[in-house]
Amino acid sequence: MRIFHNPRCSKSRQTLQLIMEARQEVEVIEYLENPPTFQELRSVVTALGIAASGLVRTSEAVFRELGVDLATLSDDAVIELIVANPILLQRPIGVDSDKAIIGRPPENVLRLWS
Repeated sequence: MRIFHNPRCSKSRQTLQLIMEARQEVEVIEYLENPPTFQELRSVVTALGIAASGLVRTSEAVFRELGVDLATLSDDAVIELIVANPILLQRPIGVDSDKAIIGRPPENVLRLWS
């Protein structure tokens, strides 16, 4: 299992804690330090079964500064936007083989192995 994690985010920390309490092996990816690639994000979108726009944190100042209208962008363009601005990535995201879940609320992550 992998988790795209931001240690400054309380929801991300809570999600990681739940994973560790469940004694699941986990690779922690601090995505602000090691941004995901286009292909990694494409795989996450597929595993989540959502449009790429669902990965964007629209409340981030960077998003407002960019003045982007997500409705006008293709999934690939949204993924490129996140690759260029990883702070825009929803967090945390747990990924286990071909399944993924956004950890909001943190308890969502429990569905990956239950």
